[in-house]
Amino acid sequence: MRRIVLVAVLVLAAACGKPGTPPPKGPQPSALPTYRVNSADAVQGSPTLDAARGRGRLVVGAKEDQPYLGQKNPATGTYSGFDIEIAKMVAADLGFAPEQIQFRTIASANRETALQNGQVDYYVGTYTINDNRKKLVGFAGPYYIAGQGLLVRQQEQDIDGPQDLAGKKVCSAAGSTPYQRIQKDYPQATLVGYDTYSACVDNLITAQVDAVTTDDTILMGYAAKAPDELKLVGQPFSKEPYGIGTPRGDTALRAAINDALQNHEQNGDWKKAYDATLGLSGVPAPTPPPIDRY
Repeated sequence: MRRIVLVAVLVLAAACGKPGTPPPKGPQPSALPTYRVNSADAVQGSPTLDAARGRGRLVVGAKEDQPYLGQKNPATGTYSGFDIEIAKMVAADLGFAPEQIQFRTIASANRETALQNGQVDYYVGTYTINDNRKKLVGFAGPYYIAGQGLLVRQQEQDIDGPQDLAGKKVCSAAGSTPYQRIQKDYPQATLVGYDTYSACVDNLITAQVDAVTTDDTILMGYAAKAPDELKLVGQPFSKEPYGIGTPRGDTALRAAINDALQNHEQNGDWKKAYDATLGLSGVPAPTPPPIDRY
C-alpha cells in the first residue's frame, strides 16, 4: 500500500510539472517601470506625510484579491498590479522608496473609516470618486475610468446585461458602489454581498450565484485568469472614476498626489505600468482622464 501511494504521488507531481506548462499569468517584475524617488522633504504642510516621515514609512491601503490591479502573493506577502504601481509612483514623488511602503489590505466597506482613523496614509484600490464619499474623505485623481460590468460562467446564455438580472443571484462586495447600484436600480435581482470579490468569483464558479458585478477592470482580471470558466457579458453600465483616497482635511497631500499623477502620466510611467499589469488582460491602455483639482 505504501509503495502504491508513493507511485501515485510521483505521477501526480510529474503531471503538475510537465514540460510546456505555461507560467502563471501576472505582472512580470522585469517589465515594470522604476520611479525616481524625490527628497524626503519634497512636500511640506501635510500632517499625514509628517507622521509617515516620523515612522519611516508610508502605509497605503489596497486590495489583495483583484488580478492585475491589486493582488497579494500569499507565499511572499508582496502586492502587485496597476493600483499598486500607481501607489508606488506617487510614493516616489512624495519621497518614499518602494521598501518604505507598507501595503495594508482594507475591505471596500472600511475605506473611509481607515482614512479617517489614520490606519492608512492614502488608499489606492479601485476607489470610485463620488460626492457622498467626498463628504468623508479627500480624492486625488482620477487616474482611470472604469465601468460596471457583469461576469458570468462561460456556459451562461440568459444574462447579457443588467436588464436580465431579475430573479438571478448577483454577487458584489458589500458597501461598494456596484453593490449599491444593483440594490437601487435593479431591485428584482437577488443581491449577495461578501467582503471580497474573490469570494464572489468562487461562488460563481461553483454555481452558488449567477453573476458577479463590479468594475469591468476587476472582472477583466478574473476572466483572464480563468478564460475557460468565466466571461464578461454586455456593455459597461456606469462610469467609475478611480481616485486615490486621502484624509479629507489634508489638502497639501491631495495636491501633491495630483502633481505626482500628472507627472507620471506625462513621462510615460502610467502607460508602462498599465501595459505591465492590467494590460495583460488584453485590453489596450486608454488615455488617462483629466485630473480634477477641486
